[in-house]
Amino acid sequence: MSSSNDSSSLSGKQALVGGSTQGIGRACAIAFARAGASVTLVGRNADGLAKVLGELPRSAAQTHRTLCVDYGDWRAVQVAVDAHVAAHGAVHIVLHNTGGPAPGAAIDAKPEDFAKGFELHVLTGQAIVRSCAPGMREAGYGRIINITSTSVITPIRGLGVSNSVRAAVANWARSLAGELAPFGITVNTILPGFTKTARLEAIFKGRATRSGSTVDEVERAAIATIPAGRLGDAGEIGSVAAFLASPAASYVTGVNLPVDGGRTVMQT
Repeated sequence: MSSSNDSSSLSGKQALVGGSTQGIGRACAIAFARAGASVTLVGRNADGLAKVLGELPRSAAQTHRTLCVDYGDWRAVQVAVDAHVAAHGAVHIVLHNTGGPAPGAAIDAKPEDFAKGFELHVLTGQAIVRSCAPGMREAGYGRIINITSTSVITPIRGLGVSNSVRAAVANWARSLAGELAPFGITVNTILPGFTKTARLEAIFKGRATRSGSTVDEVERAAIATIPAGRLGDAGEIGSVAAFLASPAASYVTGVNLPVDGGRTVMQT
């Protein structure tokens, strides 16, 4: 675990991690805890939260918690996060991460599908930030990190609603970055490429069904577009998030950072 005077240390910091029962959210929570932060896991599955809570590294100086709430209801999230801050003090690090909208072509989506996706990602994010920003300002330290997708740069076929909503999150984050930088608060967005998660598995299965191919064939085709020649691991996203959350990243803000093995480089 990092020492308190290490620029990579998160000792003494409180982190709020969304979507933390699995995949990238879980990996980021573990990375923050490993760096010394006290982590509050957020999700809607109480059993899943309890399981990950038991997996977090911890020292005597760390207190990890869970917060069970559904990001699909931004009002409930705001109430829950307000209560959390009132009870436990400032949140210094927000990892805004939640499940993506259902796959499908944009033209086939109903207007309410876009509204649901916007609420899940933008409105809930805004509610969390408004609850946590005052404590960050008072502390002179804040890190807001969004997990979206490389679709912010290049739309992904078959993810019409997700492409639209992820782009909205990225520009919301860049707007916040300019507004909050004077207070020692950074706002950055990580754009994961093809990363081994349950979400990616579901996307590959859907592609296989639509194309009449196998999941293995879909995976091989995806890997062929990645210069690194492999899928990413959620832990690699966690490592990047831990850097962005650290004092070492104090001059990094307003960035959309692909973590994708070079895939978007070959598409632009």
